Amino acid sequence: MSDTSADVRGGKDMSELDERTIPNGAFADAGSERFDGAAAPAGTGSATLHEDVAAQTAARPTGLWSKLVRDLRNPLFRNGYALMANTAITAVLGMGYWWLAAKLYDPADFGHGQAVITAMRLFASLTALGFVGALARFIPLAGRRTPELIVRAYVIAGATGVTAAVGFLLTLPWWGPTYASLGGFGQGLFFLASVLVWSVFTLQDVTLAGLRKATWVPVNSLGYGLVKMVMLVGLAFALPDDGIFVSWIIPAAMALIPINIFIFGKVVPRHVKETKTTSAPPGLPEIGRFLAGDYPGTFSILAIVYLIPVLIAAQVDEVTFGYFSMAHTLGCLIELLAMNMATSLTVEGSFDRDALAANSRRALRRAFMIIIPIVIVTIAAGPFILRVFGDGFADRGTLLLQLMALAVLPRVLIEIYLSGLRARGQARKLALVQIGLAVLVLVSTMLLFPHLGVNAVGYALLLSELAVAALIVNGLRKMLNYGKTSQSSVASGS
Repeated sequence: MSDTSADVRGGKDMSELDERTIPNGAFADAGSERFDGAAAPAGTGSATLHEDVAAQTAARPTGLWSKLVRDLRNPLFRNGYALMANTAITAVLGMGYWWLAAKLYDPADFGHGQAVITAMRLFASLTALGFVGALARFIPLAGRRTPELIVRAYVIAGATGVTAAVGFLLTLPWWGPTYASLGGFGQGLFFLASVLVWSVFTLQDVTLAGLRKATWVPVNSLGYGLVKMVMLVGLAFALPDDGIFVSWIIPAAMALIPINIFIFGKVVPRHVKETKTTSAPPGLPEIGRFLAGDYPGTFSILAIVYLIPVLIAAQVDEVTFGYFSMAHTLGCLIELLAMNMATSLTVEGSFDRDALAANSRRALRRAFMIIIPIVIVTIAAGPFILRVFGDGFADRGTLLLQLMALAVLPRVLIEIYLSGLRARGQARKLALVQIGLAVLVLVSTMLLFPHLGVNAVGYALLLSELAVAALIVNGLRKMLNYGKTSQSSVASGS
């Protein structure tokens, strides 16, 4: 029997226990009854045994710590918490990075750096984000085809991103003066290389999550974030015009080598060995059918995260875009927390579909437990958070940040629902929800922008995600309650 099979069953057993309501201390007396009086082993005093049992009970973790320890034994929460920790590390180091950038670089150079990074991430993610759902869905089942699946994703994502970026460079006059600096041969070539690097860098995290090694994702982000900040400071004097963009991409390129040596040299061989007998590897037709339904929807979500900022950059000056981008970046980090737990749910749903409904309920509870306090703090402290970067950031970005933080609450419901659809392979419905959300956000942003400026993005996100959450709530309820009715009927019949 493979270790993975044991892990899956162990996770399922823990999940089933967690779903029941067991009063604290329900089994606390079992040990003392077993060793009372004559039942005690020869030569051992009852009082001594009671003291030992009491000492062991006192030593056990209780309350929140006990819950956390139990959660970390469950791959669903272990991977989900690791990805959330990664988001927290990214947020803290990101705020430090952008604070340094705001202090060391001219406001126009700050906005220009943000705009170029946003464009690079747009093209790098064109296919990379499309493979996020597929890798989370199929790596757990890929068996001996795991290396082939990962390499194909890397190659296709990189090639597609670079091709799209070439088209962008050839049409630079259409994108306004903010991107004019990319017209030179050297700058354009570096931009294309950065798209290729970021495509692979994007897929590393979900690859580790699919291999149930998401605990290494925060380690990678910590190293990347620290090196990025050091390079930012050094380039402020050596390369003031492009230092932000260069310091962003060079550490990512440096991180590719050790992480992929770890993935392909150690983690993948172990995964192949553990899963080769658990299921038949998915074939290319099956993966293709999934991507055919999932990618259009993922591409739509990509438009919300990356295309809208590029469109805003083409409409406003570099200084205004710098103010917008800082608030938008922080808002997206909070939204990413909802996606983190959903990614873990997709992985575990692929390992064990029978536990999908129960895992969905747990993921939803944990996600809200973590995200609601963060949303409240962000709304209340938004002006003070942004004022750290400068008065202009707070004056022009506070409302946008608050609206985006509030929009994360309905987004949690949407992401859990989408994750369940991915785990079940319901690609058509998955695409319908995502495309609908993207169309609502893009159209409402364009309609509101002439009247509300950059804050139109926040209003568009909030209104659109509330509308979609209301439309999918019935389907989400069915997914969360799947299996409960039949179980209750069996119990009543018995």
